[in-house]
Amino acid sequence: MSNRIILLVEDNPDDEALTLRALKKNNIMNQVVIAHDGAEALDYLLGPNSDTNPVPQVILLDLKLPKIDGLEVLRRLRADERTRLLPVIILTSSREEQDLLNSYHLGANSYIRKPVDFNQFIAAVQQLGLYWLVLNEFPPTRR
Repeated sequence: MSNRIILLVEDNPDDEALTLRALKKNNIMNQVVIAHDGAEALDYLLGPNSDTNPVPQVILLDLKLPKIDGLEVLRRLRADERTRLLPVIILTSSREEQDLLNSYHLGANSYIRKPVDFNQFIAAVQQLGLYWLVLNEFPPTRR
């Protein structure tokens, strides 16, 4: 499980630290690559040097991002053959029903609202890690 890379796309340093802490607390020791905005995430996945970057097994994508928002990141990932099948989990604090609908419409694999309570967040990350990094079968990568 630890050789599977997680791409965390998160601009809030507190939420980034919280997510990393929750992963560690659940013994999810996968390498986590962090993109701090949508442009950085797209550059990592689709940019000129993207074929030298390890392919993530799962992308944890916030919606409210600077430069390029999460929905546009998702739209571009699903439009490109190289990233069309990568599992994308929306991990957001948004309570907007339209964000939920748009995320699934654009091809998100899952939509998780960040719980406010840290213990609930740890439990959510535990379930996320168990399913997406252990149980889920991944499509072959195309690089």
